[in-house]
Amino acid sequence: MPDTPATPRRRGTVRTQELLSVTIDIAARDGYAGLSIEALARRAGVGKHTVYRRWPSKSALIFDALSHVWTTDLDYRDTGNVRADLREQFLRSTAALSEPPLGPLYRAVIAEAQADPDLRAELHQRFLATVEQRTLERTTRAQRTGELAADADLTFPTEVLCGALYYRYLLSNRPVGTAEVDALIEMFLAAYGTRS
Repeated sequence: MPDTPATPRRRGTVRTQELLSVTIDIAARDGYAGLSIEALARRAGVGKHTVYRRWPSKSALIFDALSHVWTTDLDYRDTGNVRADLREQFLRSTAALSEPPLGPLYRAVIAEAQADPDLRAELHQRFLATVEQRTLERTTRAQRTGELAADADLTFPTEVLCGALYYRYLLSNRPVGTAEVDALIEMFLAAYGTRS
C-alpha cells in the first residue's frame, strides 16, 4: 500500500522545524548580526516569502529558534523539595547556556539587545520574565508547603536568585558550576527557608 502523502499542515510543521534548525546553525556560526531572512532563505533553499509567512522579523525568528532548543529547559520539576528543584533547574540551565547551540546564540542576542530596545524588551518578555515567573511559581508553592517563609514577598528575591547566575555567565569569566549553584541556593534558603 503506498504511503499517504503528508498533509499541508504536517508539511508546514516540518518545514518550520527545518527553518528553525537552519536559523540556529547560521546564528551560531555568524552571530545575531550575521543572521538575515535572506541568508536563511538562501541557505534553506526556499523563497523569502516562505520565511516571512512564518516570521515578520528577524527578532521573531531568533526567539522562536531559541525556544526551539530551550523552552522545555525552563520548566521546573516539582519533587516536593524546593532545594532539590532549584538546584536541578539551575544546573540544567547552566549546562544549556554553556554549550552550543544555545550558549553562543544566547550571548549573541544579549549583545545585540544592548543597542536595540525592542529586541531587549522582547528578550525580557519571552525569556527572562519566563525564567523569573516559573521560579516564583516554584518558590510560592514552597511557601504553601511550609518550606519557605509564608509572609515573605519573594518577587524581588526570585529575580535576584535567577539573575545572579545569568550575570555570572554572561558578564564575567568566572565559573558557573555545582559549587556556585549550591552557594546561591544556600544564601536564598538561609534568608527565606524555614526549619522543620
